[in-house]
Amino acid sequence: MKLILRAGGVLRSGPEKTLVDDYLTRAQGLARGTGFRSVEEHGVELKGQYDRAAETAKLLSVVDPSDELIILDERGKSPTSRDIAKHFARLRDDGVPASYMVIGGADGFEPSVIKELRPGRVTKWSFGAQTWPHKMVRVMAAEQIYRALSILAKTPYHRD
Repeated sequence: MKLILRAGGVLRSGPEKTLVDDYLTRAQGLARGTGFRSVEEHGVELKGQYDRAAETAKLLSVVDPSDELIILDERGKSPTSRDIAKHFARLRDDGVPASYMVIGGADGFEPSVIKELRPGRVTKWSFGAQTWPHKMVRVMAAEQIYRALSILAKTPYHRD
């Protein structure tokens, strides 16, 4: 299974890009040993998308119906790191080809487009009740992917 972090906007340089790259490189180092094919980041240029619906459609355009869709949304559930690891392991064991963790544009996702493109189940996660800058959410998502794989690999990185 592939783990894909897909986000509105492209990080070209800076401390956030350095952190995202570091965490995803570390995660990729654990991927094969934990039964995952790859860990990837897809930055999606949203300039030229005229509204939230168009942004949502572009972000979700590559997600196949057989793939898992996890939307990061302030109204989502706040899973623990162990919950995230269990979720990824279950998807892997169920033979899901890819899991997309998606961060929307500045105005979030258009619910009607999500329902249209994904009439089935969509998982919604939140990193808490606070409002976070999108670049920080991308860093936190990358770190949680790494942490989940480190839990599955039984490394000492995660401490309860």
